[in-house]
Amino acid sequence: MLKDTKQNPHPDAVIPTDAATTDIGITTTTTTNSSAGTLHKLVKNSQKAIDDGTYNIQTPITKKSTHDLIHIIKHNPHPTLITEIKLSSPSLGKIKDISKNPSISDTLISIAKQMISGGASALSVLTQPYLFDGSPQYFMKIREAVQVPMLMKDIIIHNTQIDAAQKIGADYILLIQSLFEQRYIPNIHDTIEYAHKKGLKVLLETHTKTEFANAIKTNADLIGINNRNLDTLKIDITNTKKIIDTYYSTNDIHHRHNNNNNNNNNQSDNTISKPIISESGIFNTTDIEYLKKCGASAFLVGSSIMQSNNITSQVQELVNAY
Repeated sequence: MLKDTKQNPHPDAVIPTDAATTDIGITTTTTTNSSAGTLHKLVKNSQKAIDDGTYNIQTPITKKSTHDLIHIIKHNPHPTLITEIKLSSPSLGKIKDISKNPSISDTLISIAKQMISGGASALSVLTQPYLFDGSPQYFMKIREAVQVPMLMKDIIIHNTQIDAAQKIGADYILLIQSLFEQRYIPNIHDTIEYAHKKGLKVLLETHTKTEFANAIKTNADLIGINNRNLDTLKIDITNTKKIIDTYYSTNDIHHRHNNNNNNNNNQSDNTISKPIISESGIFNTTDIEYLKKCGASAFLVGSSIMQSNNITSQVQELVNAY
């Protein structure tokens, strides 16, 4: 069972009937819930971080980026890269060991500046301490040193984390559609609205065709397609193509249906109008070119850049893929 808290942050959560629950409305391991693997562990880690006070920001900062990421994505003739600063991950373990550096914050700021020098349009920074070695404090140090848009990357399960995102100077937060589909969080529309009221834009991450179709219907600002299954951690870069192709195929059928029955030649309401961010499994220019042809508008790249001995050069190569 998960650690109890004093107050239930998800009182409206609807839990599957075959799932045990805790006071916080999060499902525990069941035989029918696919979240019994890594994703479930990530949710528990987020609750632990909330309980530990990780997101209690005592001295907020007001700095935000003046750059419009969506405008950049739509008008950039080259690949728009959101490069990710993460020291560890569940799949790779330790990605970059900087523990012996005199100042971890200064090292992360240097990494951020190398990424931007290489042509990164935005930064994704992990704030989850468990398994990722992230920190809101690291985020704030980087925020104060750079001008580009910044995404707070975390497993967000509660408004406490969204409040923290506002206080640390984030421009975007990541929400995971699967957490709403599996009812870890009760209402995606309310959560997105809450983020918007806090002055934050939302990247809503999906992994399946159903999640993607549901995400498109929300007011999220960007839609992500994660090529990594967060439960098994397996990567399939063709996931972006499969999801987009299926969505357009379904949309075309719906559109023809409208034409045949209603003599309506207007564009279907299901047409994708939001930028699509392909995430995970991106290592080289071939991957970028492939995903562009699949319909991706921008690319979130983390591990392959963090593991590089020359971050600036690695980013430059990807940015010049087309």
